[in-house]
Amino acid sequence: MAYENNAAYDLNLFRDNTAPKLPKEKTKTKHKRDDKVVTIPNEEIIKIRRRRHNPFMVFLGSVAGVVITAIVAAIIIGQVQLTELNQQIITAEESLRNAQSTYTQNQMAIQSKLSTNEIENYAKEKLGMSKAENAQKEYVSLSKGDKAEISENANQNFFQKIINAFTGLWS
Repeated sequence: MAYENNAAYDLNLFRDNTAPKLPKEKTKTKHKRDDKVVTIPNEEIIKIRRRRHNPFMVFLGSVAGVVITAIVAAIIIGQVQLTELNQQIITAEESLRNAQSTYTQNQMAIQSKLSTNEIENYAKEKLGMSKAENAQKEYVSLSKGDKAEISENANQNFFQKIINAFTGLWS
């Protein structure tokens, strides 16, 4: 079933040829210009170009420029000082870390020299000492009930004696 008509693809069938054609616009003719140019004498042109400046406005502009320049300079100087202080802080923190590392190394060296084995070896070899044996040990018994006495100041006034009496109740 092959179709021999290609009407589906013929776009001319869908065009509307019944629309009225618009008349073409006529090209515009150029009119002759009248000579309406105004000329200004050279003296007035020079006067216009030579503008007088108000001295107060010049002074005010100069002051404003100086103030703005000073503010910008202050901001830049502040940033430079801030950068320098940050660099000093970084340097100080680095030196602190180095000092802490050195401290840790020294502590380890001291602890290795002060270990109990090192001390015992030094006492045996250099000082000729030995560990105490049971026969050399003496035991002390404190079964008689020792007492501790606190000496009081004889120069206490009446109020101090009252305060001491109250504190003695709770101790």
